[in-house]
Amino acid sequence: MVSASRILFVAAVDKEVAALPDDADVLVTGIGTVPAAMAVTEYLATARERGELPDRVVNVGTVGALRDGLDGVYEVTSVRKHDFQLQILTDISRYLLPAVIELETSGKLPTETLATGDMFVSDSTLRDALAQHSGLCDMEGYAIAVACQRFNVPVTLLKQVSDPANETSVGAWDPALGRAATELHEACVELGFLKE
Repeated sequence: MVSASRILFVAAVDKEVAALPDDADVLVTGIGTVPAAMAVTEYLATARERGELPDRVVNVGTVGALRDGLDGVYEVTSVRKHDFQLQILTDISRYLLPAVIELETSGKLPTETLATGDMFVSDSTLRDALAQHSGLCDMEGYAIAVACQRFNVPVTLLKQVSDPANETSVGAWDPALGRAATELHEACVELGFLKE
């Protein structure tokens, strides 16, 4: 695909990128849409001023599964912000970001759709509601994708399922990060973003 020297790997927390090589270009944003949008925008704005925009941003991170049977790493085909609702207002579309961002995928990994919001989903009722439109949920993907779109930088969202996004998820995320980092590294190698 693209040489690793021109790829920016973005994650919410350092444990998600712990298996990447030391010379990888990594940005750790913090958790949630606002920290992610701010960090990626600041990085890309500075890179553009220097004439050093990356060829691609690869967001590696963990997700909750909104449907049973999802496991491993997925490439995201589309991402939506699930906790931004303005249906009662009219004639405001020109002030809004896209409801859904469609993403290109490699065809080498399983694919899924993603719902992003500023909450750790650990409730079966919310899980079922989100599952009507998406297979996975996280807290940064949409923000990273929209920031990259603004700078015309291609973006890939690689998401590893860390938990089932229900009541059993509480306390399950942190212990799952070691496996997540390993699987995300393997996916980056498979897609040619890293050398073996």
